[in-house]
Formats: sequence, C-alpha cells, structure tokens
Amino acid sequence: MIKADLVNKIAKEMDISKQDAELGVSHFFDIIKEALMCGEEIELRGFGSFRFRKREARSGRNPRTGEPVQVPPKKVLYFKPSKLLKNQINQK
Repeated sequence: MIKADLVNKIAKEMDISKQDAELGVSHFFDIIKEALMCGEEIELRGFGSFRFRKREARSGRNPRTGEPVQVPPKKVLYFKPSKLLKNQINQK
C-alpha cells in the first residue's frame, strides 16, 4: 500500500474528500517526522513503536577498494510492532 492508497481508503471510509484525507494523512506523517527529528520515540498503542538504537563506531571495508574505513557511530530508527499487531498478523 502506498500513500495514495491510504488516502483513497480513508476518504472512502470516512466519506470525505480526497483533499481532506490527503491533508490529514500528510499532517499525521509530518507530526511523526517532527517528533523523530527531535529525538522522541513514538508509541501507537495496538500498532507499534518507533524507537532509536545506537550503533557504536566500528571499522569496515570499502567494497570497491577493500581499504579499511572507520564507520562513525549513529542512531538507527527501527519499528517494533505491538504484541496485538503481531498476533493479528500471525492469525492469517
């Protein structure tokens, strides 16, 4: 499913215009992005959570040259589905 499919489904099920549904979906994603950019974790009960993990600095290799390179530490965003969502997915 892509964003346009989500907008169409919301517009149809809520009996609103596609423009209004698009605005709502865009606002929802903008709020999530803003919170993540500020370093906040997001928890949507019954759906899952977006959290950060810290990756330590490590040494790696350049795949083209084989030279060793230092990979800096970074934060990685990951999604953890809720237990309810996992159970619903596994029932199908």
